[in-house]
Amino acid sequence: MGAAPGVGKTYKMLGEAQRRRERGTDIVVGYVETHGREHTAAMLDGLEVVPRKIIDYRGASFTEMDLDAVLARRPEVAIVDELAHSNVPGSRNAKRWEDIDALLTAGIDVISAVNIQHLESINDVVEKITGVPQQETVPDRVVRAADQIELVDMTPEALRRRMAHGNVYAADKIDAALGNYFRVGNLSALRELALLWLADRVDAGLQQYRSQHDIDSTWEARERVVVALTGGPEGETLIRRAARIAARSSGGDLLAVHITRSDGLTGANPTALAQQRALVESLGGTYHQVVGEDIPDALLSFARAENATQLVLGGSRRSRLTALFTGPGIGSSAIRESGDIDVHIVTHSEMGRGRLPRMHGSLSRRRLIYGFTLAVVLPPLFAFLFSIGDDRLNLTSNVLAFLFAVVVVALVGGLWPALLTAIAGTLVLNWFFTPPKRSFTITEPNNALALGIFVLIAALVSSVVDRAARRTRQAARSAAESETLATLAGSVLRGETALPALLERVREAFGMTSACLMERIDTDELTETWRPLASAGTPTCRRPEDGDAEIPGRDDLVLVLQGRSLAADERRLVGAFAAHAAALVDKARLSEAAAEAKPLAEADKLRTALLRAVGHDLRSPLASAKASVTSLRSSDVDWTDEERDELLETADESLDRLTRLVDNLLDLSRLQAGVLPVFTRPMALDEIMPGALAELGERAADITVDIPHTLPLADADPALLERVLANLLANAVRYSPAGKPPLLTGSSLGDVVEIRVIDRGPGIPRDERDRMFAPFQRLGDTDNTTGVGLGLALARGLAEAMHGSLQPEDTPGGGLTMVVSLPVATLKASDAPVPGSRERSEGRG
Repeated sequence: MGAAPGVGKTYKMLGEAQRRRERGTDIVVGYVETHGREHTAAMLDGLEVVPRKIIDYRGASFTEMDLDAVLARRPEVAIVDELAHSNVPGSRNAKRWEDIDALLTAGIDVISAVNIQHLESINDVVEKITGVPQQETVPDRVVRAADQIELVDMTPEALRRRMAHGNVYAADKIDAALGNYFRVGNLSALRELALLWLADRVDAGLQQYRSQHDIDSTWEARERVVVALTGGPEGETLIRRAARIAARSSGGDLLAVHITRSDGLTGANPTALAQQRALVESLGGTYHQVVGEDIPDALLSFARAENATQLVLGGSRRSRLTALFTGPGIGSSAIRESGDIDVHIVTHSEMGRGRLPRMHGSLSRRRLIYGFTLAVVLPPLFAFLFSIGDDRLNLTSNVLAFLFAVVVVALVGGLWPALLTAIAGTLVLNWFFTPPKRSFTITEPNNALALGIFVLIAALVSSVVDRAARRTRQAARSAAESETLATLAGSVLRGETALPALLERVREAFGMTSACLMERIDTDELTETWRPLASAGTPTCRRPEDGDAEIPGRDDLVLVLQGRSLAADERRLVGAFAAHAAALVDKARLSEAAAEAKPLAEADKLRTALLRAVGHDLRSPLASAKASVTSLRSSDVDWTDEERDELLETADESLDRLTRLVDNLLDLSRLQAGVLPVFTRPMALDEIMPGALAELGERAADITVDIPHTLPLADADPALLERVLANLLANAVRYSPAGKPPLLTGSSLGDVVEIRVIDRGPGIPRDERDRMFAPFQRLGDTDNTTGVGLGLALARGLAEAMHGSLQPEDTPGGGLTMVVSLPVATLKASDAPVPGSRERSEGRG
């Protein structure tokens, strides 16, 4: 692989072939292009070269690798140059790399060469850098499938010196090459692309090797920084700190990861995560989401799988009291288990601000009130009831009864009322039912143990009931969120991109009266100006303050809802809609920008193609005319009359060619702009034949004309139709073989008159027929020395301007037939032909 032509790929490849031949390897040269370079050609000495196959295409001969001959020879190794080369039509395969696939399938190893600009994945990048589109590309997978890839590297300065010494191109092309494609900036960029592409391939190979050999330890071949995100407000701080760490390590990778529980019950803010993901990607990093129950273990497993060298975590948001009861945090566990991965704990403004769980936990306030009420009522009630039957119940029965009361309170009010019931029940049991009674003293150890177990069981049961209630509510909430998000995802998959439709979904899902997406358009130190982008329902908000809830989609976009306040859980869910709405706004604006840029891009593409295509056609007639006129003005030569006439004729013909080219270009531009004047009238086809044939000059003698006199009049512009036929006849003459002149004939079918230009040339495959009508190209050509390729494009445009058409057909027996269809003229009284005459009146259509 090379970064640019001329770095020595073919030379290096042939050097490898010579080394293998000396070691006794059966190796042949299937195809090598030396480009006339003396040192490269010398490397072929002693190597067996399979003769190339000659292919005739459109009257010219081309040479390609003889794939069948190489397969029949069956060497161990074949040298096949120019991996991205497109074969001439008529070859066994369309692309050279497909030939190589056939060799590999047959068990023949192949050594080939390719430049970085020919890879499909970076073809567009190369065009932006160099300004030169690459017509020949090869899929990346083909190159990545190679057993070995060797980069033939050369500094831009060294390559330019090679070119200046004439070791790459001929002398007449050196200055143009150095001033255009082979500028130092271009070569430096291409070299960096080649090095980065190969580095990625090497990194993929390293990961595969580590996976195959079960290597879990970190190999610090390249710095990889993993930052853990929770969706909390500290995320941006962590991302920017991790990005700085990666940047300091000269090209280190930044990877952000968010751990999600397998049950989907997570408290992460989707809006914040979406914003943090966008920040990571804007800094050149990648975002990942991993499912795991044990967060420290999941983080370290991900880091080891990615061969990460550093892990960035935020300081815990838990308060000291919470940490005292809940044990070591994620950071401590990650540090303890990290091994050879460096762990950075980054401080931030949210550290230590966590709160204790709310007293009512996951239950409603009403159930909490009911629970405390029962906690106050049940212990005295049970004490009164059991005191009545004091002689019939023992302590065990009393403890079980109070345990039943704790379970009931836990089911109703959750953890804290149940704990209060357990404590109250313990005191009541100790005072009323544990000897000595009416005292908190316990004389028997068994009674103390029973009361202790009662308190422990009551606490455990209360905790389990509270956790079950919390999980139930979380599961219900998650199910509702999942259903809502599934509806949102379904609208995305169905292609629903209208903002009003999305806002209507939000309004309906959350029972709001209106939903409005607003954008901040102007901000100063004192005021903010907002404008609504889309809305659903009534009334429409004018400012974010007008709504009952504001959900930010990003810094300058906010989703405003009217109808009621949103709970915290609902705000998280609405945040996903707000983020999606912001994405829709960006998508719509990008689409508008792309639509506005498309005409400019098309115009630039047309301009580039025009300048590239007409260069020769403009220079050639100008040079001929200039040379003729300069010769006539020369006083050093005494020209004879014949020589003078010949020079004048040359100048006249050259200027005529130049005039025709300019006329074609102007007419094509008028066609594309829709301003070409067209004056149709009823006319006979034999009116325009002399003019069309006259434009071909001496070549017109080779054309057979068969236009029946019985054809109806056609409604056409004589001047435009003459140019259409002249262009089609010129193409037919160019591609017709010797002894088989083209045929010009006419016929009618219904209300259509058809003119056929028939040749017996090589024809054009059906899948390429649309391309042949594109301006500034010729199918199968590799240069622009035979014209700009305007003929067919202009011919079709002129035919359609006359309300007709131009379509290609296969010629029976081989060749191409171009069919011009024109509408039959509808004659008025003044348009009727004069009896006994073939001349038509000059009536206007």
